[in-house]
Amino acid sequence: MRLTQGTFSFLPDLTDEQITKQIAYAVTQNWSVNIEYTEDPHPRNSYWELWGLPLFDITDTASVMYEIGSCRKQHPGVYIKVNAFDNTRGVESCVLSFIIDRPASEPGFELVRTEDTGRNQKYCVRSYATFTPEGSRY
Repeated sequence: MRLTQGTFSFLPDLTDEQITKQIAYAVTQNWSVNIEYTEDPHPRNSYWELWGLPLFDITDTASVMYEIGSCRKQHPGVYIKVNAFDNTRGVESCVLSFIIDRPASEPGFELVRTEDTGRNQKYCVRSYATFTPEGSRY
C-alpha cells in the first residue's frame, strides 16, 4: 500500500532534481520551508517531527537540500516530507507539502470496527506501523 498524502502523492517518487525544482519554486514565492519526518503516517497525525528549525528567508535551494540530506542520514527508512508556508497574509498557511522519502515497505492501515450503544458501529483507521515500538518500526 502506498501512502498518498500531500501534493504529488499519486506520482512516482520525486528525484532529487525534481525536489530541488519544487524548492526553487517555493524560494521564488518567498515561502518558508521546513522538513518533517515520522514513523506513523496516519492521516490524522498532522504533527510530524520537525527536522531542525523552519528555513525562513531562504535564497537558494542548496541550504534546503543540505538539510534534507542531513535528515535522510539521521532518519533512514522513515517518511520525510517538505512543507512550504506563505506568511503574506499575516499567518503561516501551508501552501505546499509533499513526501520525499518513504520506507522500502509501507505497512498500510487497518479498519477497526467496534460495537457501540444501540447496535451502532464505530470505525477507525489504525496504522500497522504502530504495532511495533517507536524506533524499530522499519
